[in-house]
Order: sequence, then structure tokens, then C-alpha cells
Amino acid sequence: MPVPHNIPAEAELWDAYALSVFKDDAEPVFNWTQYAGHGPGPELLGDASTVLELGCGTGRALAHLATCGVRGRGVDLSSVMVEKTNARWAESGATFVQAEVLEYLAAHDETYDAVYSIFGAAWFTDPGRLFPLVRERLNPGGTFVFSQAPAIPGAYGPQGMYKGGFAGKAMFTYRYGYRPAVWERFLTRAGFASAKAEVLDAPEAGHIGTLIVRAGR
Repeated sequence: MPVPHNIPAEAELWDAYALSVFKDDAEPVFNWTQYAGHGPGPELLGDASTVLELGCGTGRALAHLATCGVRGRGVDLSSVMVEKTNARWAESGATFVQAEVLEYLAAHDETYDAVYSIFGAAWFTDPGRLFPLVRERLNPGGTFVFSQAPAIPGAYGPQGMYKGGFAGKAMFTYRYGYRPAVWERFLTRAGFASAKAEVLDAPEAGHIGTLIVRAGR
């Protein structure tokens, strides 16, 4: 069954997250994994000249692409984060908008060579609703790529997540975890011509890997 996302409450959660992680002196960097300098880079997006990032967070990845000549837009639920990213990365040429991703994708008809998410909105949005909308925002031959932590074995589907531990104000959201083959089925059922999901091992044995999923229109 669908879980009851409370968008205003989740926006408050991500506003709090923005205040805790955004650094005014941060530099542009693009990395799919949670380990600096590990794994593939922007080449997974193909030869994209226009991109849309879902759940753009601190904006560092999009700013990196912008400095390489890619025209990019980021969408994030947090108004605090979007205010900070627009101020920090104004000179890069990247633009950032505050919106809930499902509403944004449904309301806008601009298309892109690539849509991507790095531990972002693709992790926190029902894939059955998200993936068809992403496909419609891709140019023919376009690519959708997202990365996130892999599901804990045996714990699949939407998983509740509190922010800041188990004391204090109850701010929570849901993230989605499935086996790689299930992610691939979600994508092909949404109309993607190809889909490949795999877990990239961490640079140190026994540490948490990274799920990287790539689909083509």
C-alpha cells in the first residue's frame, strides 16, 4: 500500500537537514557514491547537454556539471536549501527551484537529455509514481540515473526514517528500498527501453556499497 507522505512536514525535515549540512565554502564535486573519489563520474549521464537533478541537496553536483558547460536545473523540497544553492552557485549558471518532485514533473513540459538523483528524491519517492513522470521529461535516447544505499536484505519497500535519532520532535519521511532486479522491473514497466541496477562495492571490504541504477528511454 502507498505510504502517507506528509509533504509540508517532510519539507520541514529537509529544511532542518539543509541547515545542518550546507557549507558556504563548499566546492563543486560530482560523485555517485557516499565515498569521496570512489566509483564512476558524470559519464553515466552520457553526452548530456541538459540535465535535471531530483533532490539536488547542496547543489555541488549540478554546479560541477554547469562548470563543464552542461545546462542544469535542480529541484529540492527544502526552501532553505534552494535559497542557499541559488546564492552559492549563481555564477555557475545552474538554477535551483523549490518544489515537490512529483508535482514539478507533472506540471512542467521541459525535457532533458538526462535526469538524475544522487541519494536524493529518487530514494524518497514512490517509484511507481516517479518513474513514468521521469520518462516523460527525457528526450528520446535520454538517460535516467540514480544512486542510493542498497536495501538491507529482507527489508524492502517503503521504510520509515526519523531525522536526528529517536528523541525530540517527530520529523520523519519514507525512503524506498528494493533488490536490483525489482528496480529494473519498475523502470521497464514505466516504459523505459533498458534498465540496469547493480550494487557497487565500497572501497573497504565489509562497508556499505552503493546502488547505482541506469535506465534509457
